[in-house]
Amino acid sequence: MHAAVHDTPDLQARPGIAAARIGIGLLQGLVLYLLYRAGTELHWPATAPRLFVPLLTVSLLAPVIAINALGHMAGCRLLLWTATAAVFIAALAWYDVWRMEGAYRPPQGPEPRGPAPSPQLCLALVAGLFIAHALILAGTHERRRIASYTSYFEIAWKLGVQLAFSVLFVGVTWLVLHLGANLFLLIKLDFLRQAIRASWFAIPVTTFAFATAMHLTDVRPSIVRGIRNLLLVLLSWVLPVLALLVGGFLASLPFTGLAPLWATRSAAAMLLGAAAAFVVLINAAWQNGAAQVVRPVALAARIAALLLVPVTALASHALALRVGDHGWTDDRVIAAACMLVAACYAGGYAAAALRKGWLPTLAGVNIAVAFVVPGVLLALFTPLADPARLATNDQVARLDAGRISAEQFDVGYLHFEGARYGRAALARIEVETARKEADLLRSRIAAVRQLRFPHERLHVNERPRLAENLRVWPAGARLPDSFMRMEWPGQAGTASVPACLLRRTEACDALLLDLGGDARPEVLLISDRPWESVLITEVAGGQWRIAGSLSISPCPAWKQALREGQVRIVAPAWNDLELAGQRIPVTPRPMQDGGCPPANSGQADAPQK
Repeated sequence: MHAAVHDTPDLQARPGIAAARIGIGLLQGLVLYLLYRAGTELHWPATAPRLFVPLLTVSLLAPVIAINALGHMAGCRLLLWTATAAVFIAALAWYDVWRMEGAYRPPQGPEPRGPAPSPQLCLALVAGLFIAHALILAGTHERRRIASYTSYFEIAWKLGVQLAFSVLFVGVTWLVLHLGANLFLLIKLDFLRQAIRASWFAIPVTTFAFATAMHLTDVRPSIVRGIRNLLLVLLSWVLPVLALLVGGFLASLPFTGLAPLWATRSAAAMLLGAAAAFVVLINAAWQNGAAQVVRPVALAARIAALLLVPVTALASHALALRVGDHGWTDDRVIAAACMLVAACYAGGYAAAALRKGWLPTLAGVNIAVAFVVPGVLLALFTPLADPARLATNDQVARLDAGRISAEQFDVGYLHFEGARYGRAALARIEVETARKEADLLRSRIAAVRQLRFPHERLHVNERPRLAENLRVWPAGARLPDSFMRMEWPGQAGTASVPACLLRRTEACDALLLDLGGDARPEVLLISDRPWESVLITEVAGGQWRIAGSLSISPCPAWKQALREGQVRIVAPAWNDLELAGQRIPVTPRPMQDGGCPPANSGQADAPQK
């Protein structure tokens, strides 16, 4: 055991450490408040995203490193590590902004907001910095480049528990503040409620509470260790259950075959999740290799270490099948990186399970993978292995090789998810006049540039064939040619357009009715989704627009009435109101049972208003 790792009694006797940590937390709160004001009011530096996002990301993460390392590192070493981490954070945040310039960023509420780092980068930074900080702290304590596994184990778990309880402490602090505000409201005093709603109060209070919790958990290592040991014991007893379930799943595959597994299209993610659970639970049982473990748990750990190999192999094969069918995407590149890490664990743990003793080489495997993971994350969030760059290159190569047609080429993915690389590839394709099906590609690229939201790219990728999607009634009737020529994908208000006008494999029933009474027929589309049934009218220039919606349940009797032409136009049950020149319709209440007639009525009459 290394006493310097396990106990820090000097911290409690040095009040300057507490003041310094709280001071860092308050300074962090002040900087974050100023950045928040710049973001909400859209003034400098929020108007310069390449500066604002790195500043914001460094202000969020670098102070946490300094607070935790203070008292455990000498001053020069502390400044060097914090500055190095800040440089890496800023560089990765700058690249994150650069690669996404011009791409859609979802709205963050009714108030304006400045640019922000992507959620993927934030998650990667937290994970990478957690591992790197634990490695550096352990090396500092032992004054070695590669510390003992005991030091890594103690520091990593202590840091994890500290962070978890600091977040919990912040949450409890805010619950108490809200409780106090409600108590003052009982006597008609709302100063506290107004204060906790104000950013100048909320942000510094949050960082102050977090810094305080980090210090309190650091000077009580025995409490943190006790919580950690209890958590590990509880987790270790879950391991036999998981080993039994996964073992049963693998034993069932020879009888069910792999086809049902591949048909789920999520096999790789599920299997990768099982592999991650195995790694966590095996380590919960093994701890630092010196803990006493009951025989069932020890046996389950050895079996789980061996089961990691087939689980990882199946996950890799599932991913390979998806890539072979559809090529690389950013999600699949990230999944491949995760499987690389899982393969390192699987090979190392299986070798440890085949040796005599209590998984004797597990420490070396964990240390090695702890150095691999930050490297993999660094590659993913730099140009070296940027998922958007790799996926864009692969998708374009599939198009060039003729493996996919121009209609199958996912221009929406490249525009929204391909970052700078995808949009640059589309710009190159757009000017290549000699390319096969160049006109179709240009029209699809132009259409996707009109879209506002990423989910709308499906409408461009799955352009509908209206003649196949629409069932026109009564039989033999035809919809106007101008309607059949309409290009609904990319139109304004796409969210209200029925799916049968946007995508393939969707169907609607269509009728020509003159509901306006002007001798010009409208098209009534009735979808199996009641909220998508709409009335479409023709406007100038042969264009059509949605004029209204209907809530019609997909009753079998009503569908039969449509097919037989038992539809007639009736006057409304209630006339409209006019207030100050504005026409206000009266909306009837929905009928019981969705308006469907009884199943045993045997009638197919039109619905009554």
